[in-house]
Amino acid sequence: MTKVLFITPPYHCGVVEVAGRWIPLHLVYLAGSAREAGFECEIYDAMSLDATHDDIARAIETKEPDIVATSCITATYPDGLEIMKVAKALGARTAMGGVHASFMWRRVLEEPGHPVDFVIRGEGEHSFTELLTALRDGGDVAKVRGVAHRKDGAPESNPTRPWHPSLDGLPLAWDLLDWPTYTYFVYPGSRLGAISTSRGCMHGCTFCSQQKFWNRSWRGRSPECVVDELEFLRREHDVDVILLSDEYPTPDARRWESILDLVIERDLGQKLLLETRVGDVVRDEPILDKYVAAGIAHVYVGIEATDQETLDLINKDANVESGIQALRLLYQHGIVSETSFVLGFPDETPESIKRTLELSKTYDPDNAHYLAITPWPYTQLWKEMEPHIASHDYRKYNLIDPVIRPKAMSLADVDNAIVDCYRSFYTHKAVSVFTDRDSARRDYMLRAMKLIMGSSFVRKKMASGKGMPPEIRALLKRIGIVGIEEEAMKLCPYSVKLDGDDEEPGETVGDAANQTSR
Repeated sequence: MTKVLFITPPYHCGVVEVAGRWIPLHLVYLAGSAREAGFECEIYDAMSLDATHDDIARAIETKEPDIVATSCITATYPDGLEIMKVAKALGARTAMGGVHASFMWRRVLEEPGHPVDFVIRGEGEHSFTELLTALRDGGDVAKVRGVAHRKDGAPESNPTRPWHPSLDGLPLAWDLLDWPTYTYFVYPGSRLGAISTSRGCMHGCTFCSQQKFWNRSWRGRSPECVVDELEFLRREHDVDVILLSDEYPTPDARRWESILDLVIERDLGQKLLLETRVGDVVRDEPILDKYVAAGIAHVYVGIEATDQETLDLINKDANVESGIQALRLLYQHGIVSETSFVLGFPDETPESIKRTLELSKTYDPDNAHYLAITPWPYTQLWKEMEPHIASHDYRKYNLIDPVIRPKAMSLADVDNAIVDCYRSFYTHKAVSVFTDRDSARRDYMLRAMKLIMGSSFVRKKMASGKGMPPEIRALLKRIGIVGIEEEAMKLCPYSVKLDGDDEEPGETVGDAANQTSR
């Protein structure tokens, strides 16, 4: 029987990993379809296991797979390529999918030494399974839609594959996950899962890879199918925290409310984490009580900018007033909010960043991220920003390390400004967190801040490896929170190194949604 080993790239993404260990949901889908077609499958989650490339090489050598497959976003591509090189050297065929490989397939297949045999472009379940079948049975790979390969030594892409007509009923290989590995550190002792209730997004934000990947389309699973899956994960794997990994789960208001009603009816005792748009939160003001009753604990909304000019520049299709209103509504209902503000555009200046910082405090989300504008190499934004791109090291294409050099700032200036934004915002925010009368939100935010501020990633970024900024440390001590690194270590054992931190100062945040959903 053909053996397939799925491996996640061992890329470590700073702030995202501080919050939890996230399941590779895309591999659960791929392995489910391949196994149903008669192939032996295994998932080796190198990222969550904190495995090295040497560990990965030993795993491939021991497991002796016929095919090794991985999936990459831009930041994880160098590590994914290294996996392919090792697998190829050990005699396995290799396949790569994901948003980066889907668009950069020609370059992937032209890499020196040809470590990647096949690229799966777009939605992968049927394309990958048909590729495996063709390889096993001696079929013609050139007839498998959605696959790129080399023909007579030159890269060639087969015709694209239409989207699945229905997302209900796709097989998932949940049993291939090592479930005790996955937990949401903000809820100690929890078991963290993820589901995809839909695929795609109809909006056209120029910085976003997902609207391009899905060709600005959207398909939703039926409410019954979604909630059946939640119930299965609770019953069979004791999953009590769920990430809705969708790019955009809420555009169909009637369907979304039906999901909430079914979750409330079944009373599964799960906390839900999700991302959506500010306009949908405002639309749902009459039913936000259902959000609470359904267990929605944390909502990320992409505000991106504090001025309408920048929102229009990135084609965000939103307005400033809606962003402020959405955050206010979430706060009023006791739901923890998270958002991001994008910095480092070509016309950015220290003064414009300061204005963004002060306005972000006015918005007052529970959690704020200050992200460096990052042009994925296959997007329109890349073409627009190309004269200002100062780094082509894909490991830095992670929204934290600046790769765009503004006209009036250096990359170091932008990096320092991002650090200053985090320091200033969370120093400002700490007082309101510790005086919040909503005990559930206060406790959640306390644990989250301990994790963030105690992580080696943030300590390096904020203080060049010297520890937590003194103003935050002093504030925590004054209100009785001491031993922050030790407390963070208890919550997230691998995120903190008290002395002699040895990571390179560029380990940074990746795209969690992409990691879990595609």
